[in-house]
Amino acid sequence: MKVQRQTNSGYTSRMEIMLQLPEDVAQHLAAQWRDLPRAALESLALEGYRSGALTQSQLRRMLGFQTRMEVDGFLKEHGVYLEYTLEDLDREAESSRRAWQKRQAELAGEANNEERQAG
Repeated sequence: MKVQRQTNSGYTSRMEIMLQLPEDVAQHLAAQWRDLPRAALESLALEGYRSGALTQSQLRRMLGFQTRMEVDGFLKEHGVYLEYTLEDLDREAESSRRAWQKRQAELAGEANNEERQAG
C-alpha cells in the first residue's frame, strides 16, 4: 500500500491510498463493480462508519456528498442505519414538546386578538 498526502490550495489536505492487488483479483472485482476505485472508497467509508472510526460528517466529506440526506440514503442502501440513541430521542422529544407549547401559546394569542377585534 502506498500513501501520499496532497494539499489543495492550502485549505484541504487529502491522502491518496494506492492498493496493490493480484491481477486476477482486480479483474474479478472490476467485473463485479464497474468503478473499482469508488467501490473501494465506499467500502472503506462504510466500514469506518460501522466501526465508529468515522462520523457521519466525515463520511459525507469522504464520499463527496453535499447533504446529510445523501449520506442517509447511501447508508440505507448498504444496510447501515444511523446511530440513534435514547438520548437523541429524549432530546428530540423535548424539543418537539417546547415547539408544540410555543405554537399553542401563539394560537391562543391569535384567538384572543380576534375576540378583542370582534368585541
